[in-house]
Amino acid sequence: MTSLVSTLPGRYYTDPAVFAEEQQHVFESMWVCLARSADLAVPGAFRTFTVGSESVIVTRARDGSCRAFLNVCRHRGARLCVAESGQVRRAFQCPYHAWTYDLDGRLIAAPNLTSMPDVDRVAYGLINVHVREWLGYVWACLADEPPSFEEEVVGACVERLGDLGVLDRYQVGELEVGRRITYDVRANWKLIIENFMECYHCATIHPELTEVLPEFADGYAAQYYVGHGARFGDDVRGFTIDGSEGLDRIPGVSGDHDRRYYAITVRPQVFINLVPDHVIFHRMYPLAADRTVVECDWLYLPEVVAGGRDVSRSVELFHRVNQQDFDACERCQPSMSSRAYADGGVLVPSEHHIAGFHEWLLARLGRA
Repeated sequence: MTSLVSTLPGRYYTDPAVFAEEQQHVFESMWVCLARSADLAVPGAFRTFTVGSESVIVTRARDGSCRAFLNVCRHRGARLCVAESGQVRRAFQCPYHAWTYDLDGRLIAAPNLTSMPDVDRVAYGLINVHVREWLGYVWACLADEPPSFEEEVVGACVERLGDLGVLDRYQVGELEVGRRITYDVRANWKLIIENFMECYHCATIHPELTEVLPEFADGYAAQYYVGHGARFGDDVRGFTIDGSEGLDRIPGVSGDHDRRYYAITVRPQVFINLVPDHVIFHRMYPLAADRTVVECDWLYLPEVVAGGRDVSRSVELFHRVNQQDFDACERCQPSMSSRAYADGGVLVPSEHHIAGFHEWLLARLGRA
């Protein structure tokens, strides 16, 4: 077997034309994870997100269902919601000409609308986006005919864990956000995915993580062995910055999965990290070829959050890992346009599985 395998050429990380293709064939065609369901606790609560080249509103309708729409007024195309989050009382109203839509997206009012009886209020309603709620998050797909959620999203978790029942034991949908941190990373989204997929760098830049998970110091990506969870060190008591005692273990987590760390990649933009007392849930939103916003939630048992328990030691561990990883990605990004990287770099044997990610992306772009 060849030790060194080629990566993608550098232009795949810098070229705006490649980035535009990815937005169309990846982010606007697949299921992406957006809001935590609890962020939309009441009718009219909303968040806005950039998905591919589109702005999307995610909201809660009066019947309790989640709805999503393109953030575009059907009159003259003004952006309907300019805030990242908020709550409307009864309807969304365009700030330009006051066209007004109910929480189901139907056009319900506009200046002089009663004098235009031929206007179909459903046909001129907001453009719907497909949504699903799973693991306590809202997932959306902009495609007219979305791919199978069970195959693409649920299937990725099954493929990693070997059994969806393992994930069910972590009760992700019932946990609550104990901390949320948003990172603005000046790097291409693929560099972030590739970084998460390998641990060849762990001994170099993650001293705190390798103290807690000693096998990561060996440089192989334990998360890509089906069903394998990296064991805590023998003297480690919890998944914390100093290895000290963690918080209350999630009741469903079995003895087989206690004192272990599992990581899941759900293409194209979700990382799920499982440890016995909390779950760390990343979502990536690529905004440009060299800029990616990452929103990261630390999820705990409701009583831990409600009781005001100190989560700082567990948050600090992966916050530091995130900073170390994102700094590394930002160090790589400028070199993607160097003549030294025109033909790409190389992957060592413990990184060869990244080539599968590259093959998947090229197939999505029609370049397999």
